[in-house]
Amino acid sequence: METKNIIIVGVGGQGSLLASKILGRLLLSEGYDVKVSEVHGMSQRGGSVITYVRFGDKVYSPVVDKGEADFIVSFEILETARWISYLKPSGQVVTNTQQIDPMPVITGAATYPENLVEKMQDKGFKVDAIDCLSLAKKAGSSKAVNIVLLGRLAHYFNISQETWEETIKACVPAKFLDLNIKAFELGKTAN
Repeated sequence: METKNIIIVGVGGQGSLLASKILGRLLLSEGYDVKVSEVHGMSQRGGSVITYVRFGDKVYSPVVDKGEADFIVSFEILETARWISYLKPSGQVVTNTQQIDPMPVITGAATYPENLVEKMQDKGFKVDAIDCLSLAKKAGSSKAVNIVLLGRLAHYFNISQETWEETIKACVPAKFLDLNIKAFELGKTAN
């Protein structure tokens, strides 16, 4: 199998590292060679976080270059726009529509760009955008955005629901398992 590339982007504290851990473990369980590379940046201060997940028969490098990503999984819409140049022409964006103001917006030095999903779609990008924050709250915690996003991403993979759930079970504390399974299901079934 040709190597596939996933970029997970977000803002520090949103759970992107757990999402990459779950995804990496899931793909390993399916028999793929998997490489995961995390770039934390200023994640502890609300800055950008990016994780590369590469999988296939044999993966030699953990890094994804511009124009090579099959998927961009994004926790925040401005981060989607920031990393869109990494998506290949046939690639798919799966994004949360949540907006988190970066420091220049907070200080009044800039304004948050409007209509980002529409602008990306107008340029020919395939964008699957849902309100993951509302679905996470419906599942029981705003911290479950990452699992809602994985549920949405599951649409694009031929991997059983049982395998996804077993992987989530292996990666989250037992006391949060029901909440996370519900969050995954809400993301998978969202319109």
